[in-house]
Amino acid sequence: MYMNKAGLIEKISDSTKINKKQVEDVIEKMIDLIVRELQNNGKVSLVGFGTFEARTRHTRGGVNPQKPNERIQIPEVRVAKFKTGKTLKDALKS
Repeated sequence: MYMNKAGLIEKISDSTKINKKQVEDVIEKMIDLIVRELQNNGKVSLVGFGTFEARTRHTRGGVNPQKPNERIQIPEVRVAKFKTGKTLKDALKS
């Protein structure tokens, strides 16, 4: 089963009796705030659910997939990481 953002908005709206537009606005604002915090090298921790964090993936060597004999340098990049919280881990175990 797969749930996209529209499905999430609908389920939250149905279970809370808050209209879909308000739910969508809250989700959009939450995503925006998480992104901004990660851009500023911060962390966002939702106790029990997990922690979002920006990390640096250092420069490393690789192989050009179009020319397997050619070595390439993959540049340093900032990436988002998510570490699951205990409540979420436990819920998935059972």
